[in-house]
Amino acid sequence: MTCVLCKTGHSQPGSATVTLERNRTVVVFKDVPADICQNCGEYYLSDAVAKRIYQQAEEAVQRNAEVEVLRYAA
Repeated sequence: MTCVLCKTGHSQPGSATVTLERNRTVVVFKDVPADICQNCGEYYLSDAVAKRIYQQAEEAVQRNAEVEVLRYAA
Protein backbone atom coordinates (compact mmCIF):
# COMPACT_ATOMS: atom_id res chain seq x y z
CA MET A 1 0.00 0.00 0.00
CA THR A 2 1.30 3.47 -0.85
CA CYS A 3 1.48 5.77 2.17
CA VAL A 4 -1.24 8.42 2.26
CA LEU A 5 1.01 10.75 4.25
CA CYS A 6 4.29 10.88 2.32
CA LYS A 7 2.85 9.52 -0.97
CA THR A 8 6.13 7.70 -1.80
CA GLY A 9 6.64 4.99 0.81
CA HIS A 10 5.10 1.55 0.95
CA SER A 11 3.92 -0.16 4.12
CA GLN A 12 5.35 -3.35 5.56
CA PRO A 13 4.04 -5.45 8.46
CA GLY A 14 5.58 -4.54 11.81
CA SER A 15 4.68 -3.15 15.21
CA ALA A 16 4.07 0.37 16.42
CA THR A 17 3.62 2.35 19.60
CA VAL A 18 0.18 3.98 19.63
CA THR A 19 -0.65 6.86 21.97
CA LEU A 20 -4.27 7.83 22.54
CA GLU A 21 -5.40 10.82 24.58
CA ARG A 22 -8.86 11.86 25.69
CA ASN A 23 -9.69 14.43 28.32
CA ARG A 24 -7.15 13.81 31.08
CA THR A 25 -6.32 10.21 30.16
CA VAL A 26 -3.29 9.14 28.10
CA VAL A 27 -2.95 5.50 27.08
CA VAL A 28 0.19 4.18 25.39
CA PHE A 29 0.06 0.81 23.63
CA LYS A 30 3.36 -0.86 22.76
CA ASP A 31 4.00 -3.57 20.15
CA VAL A 32 0.74 -2.99 18.29
CA PRO A 33 0.62 -4.95 15.01
CA ALA A 34 0.47 -2.48 12.13
CA ASP A 35 1.51 -1.81 8.57
CA ILE A 36 4.30 0.76 8.74
CA CYS A 37 5.52 3.06 5.96
CA GLN A 38 9.16 2.30 5.28
CA ASN A 39 9.74 5.93 4.24
CA CYS A 40 8.10 8.11 6.92
CA GLY A 41 7.06 5.67 9.67
CA GLU A 42 3.32 6.35 9.49
CA TYR A 43 1.40 3.34 10.77
CA TYR A 44 -1.90 1.81 9.69
CA LEU A 45 -4.00 -0.39 11.98
CA SER A 46 -6.46 -3.04 10.91
CA ASP A 47 -10.08 -2.47 11.93
CA ALA A 48 -9.90 -5.30 14.47
CA VAL A 49 -6.73 -3.96 16.13
CA ALA A 50 -8.08 -0.40 16.22
CA LYS A 51 -11.35 -1.57 17.76
CA ARG A 52 -9.48 -3.48 20.46
CA ILE A 53 -7.21 -0.60 21.50
CA TYR A 54 -10.06 1.92 21.41
CA GLN A 55 -12.05 -0.35 23.71
CA GLN A 56 -9.13 -0.67 26.13
CA ALA A 57 -8.55 3.08 26.02
CA GLU A 58 -12.22 3.71 26.82
CA GLU A 59 -11.93 1.39 29.82
CA ALA A 60 -8.95 3.45 31.05
CA VAL A 61 -11.02 6.64 30.71
CA GLN A 62 -13.85 5.05 32.70
CA ARG A 63 -11.36 4.13 35.46
CA ASN A 64 -10.20 7.76 35.54
CA ALA A 65 -6.65 6.66 34.73
CA GLU A 66 -4.25 9.52 34.16
CA VAL A 67 -1.52 7.60 32.28
CA GLU A 68 -1.58 3.93 31.35
CA VAL A 69 1.05 1.98 29.40
CA LEU A 70 0.03 -1.39 27.98
CA ARG A 71 1.68 -4.01 25.81
CA TYR A 72 -0.70 -5.11 23.06
CA ALA A 73 -2.00 -8.66 23.46
CA ALA A 74 -4.27 -10.29 20.90
